[in-house]
Amino acid sequence: MSDQAPAAPPLPRVLDALGVGERDIASIVPLTGGTYNAVTRVTLADGRDWVVKTPPPHTAAARAGGPAIPRVVRSEADPAAPTGAYLVMTARPGRPWHEVSPTADDGDEPRLRTELGRIIGQLHGVTGAAASGFGYPAEPFGPLAPTWRSAFTAMTEAVLADAETYRARLPYPVGDIRTVLAGAAPVLDEVTRPALVHFDLWPGNLLVTGEPGARTIGGVIDGERMFWGDPVADFVSLALFGDIERDRDFLAGYAEARGGRVEFTDALRTRYALYRSYLYLIMLVETVPRAVGAEAADRTWELVAPHLVDALESIRNHLSAGAHPAAPRRGWQGGPSPDSRTPPGGCAGRR
Repeated sequence: MSDQAPAAPPLPRVLDALGVGERDIASIVPLTGGTYNAVTRVTLADGRDWVVKTPPPHTAAARAGGPAIPRVVRSEADPAAPTGAYLVMTARPGRPWHEVSPTADDGDEPRLRTELGRIIGQLHGVTGAAASGFGYPAEPFGPLAPTWRSAFTAMTEAVLADAETYRARLPYPVGDIRTVLAGAAPVLDEVTRPALVHFDLWPGNLLVTGEPGARTIGGVIDGERMFWGDPVADFVSLALFGDIERDRDFLAGYAEARGGRVEFTDALRTRYALYRSYLYLIMLVETVPRAVGAEAADRTWELVAPHLVDALESIRNHLSAGAHPAAPRRGWQGGPSPDSRTPPGGCAGRR
């Protein structure tokens, strides 16, 4: 499968919507310097001169992931449009994974994990051109970054800034966390290809269909938190409070789709720990602006904080092994690490 999904250019559809036909156009010139969007200068016969920016087609993920990925039928991003903002997608069959609870006894769970590995492996084959950049491809996150290190640093800094603004409860001071994450940032330079990362693959976004013993993946949904980045980042929500290295069935399907197995080097494990830290930080910080209430915030703390501590300790160990400076260790108040794969209210998203 080609890494770059083919797509029909959207520019003619845009011009048609503006009432511009072929006879009205004096010239069309592609402009360079764009990142996520294609930029084109359109000069009309009556002298009007426009710059048209169009994003990559929404069907790229659907083509790569096969029928499990919904296709966008039509969308409108402008809330001031007559219809308001909206999104229409093809429906996918099934019920959320955690509601179906497939088991190893009927053979469903290992087969479904292998199938899921193939789907996600295919999804990770979608990439932008080398110059397209890394990060969230939407406002208000700004232009894509030229390197994964710069993109991920900006992503984590946004969450840490929110933590300071909202005075979120964290197991360590924000400054210490920032130092630990920054110390490990050089490992991010291993990532040079911006792959399409879903980043919200908790069981609630995985639809399962069929009868026991013959179940299949019906859909992988809620892709609005996708970004261009390191495919390893998706391993976090796929094993939210566990260890993806133990998921042999998923990794087997993933290796089949990607043409080779994942090598869990020390550097890859450190990148994995960085992405775990990022997601766990989001889950803790967002309880404040979302005003979830004291009881729900306490549940989230008890569930997530031990895993954030574990992820940060993994990064510290990498820094110690590499003789890099690390933030001082400090105690924290929290209970024992729970064993759960489903967060309350679902997996958190971007900041």
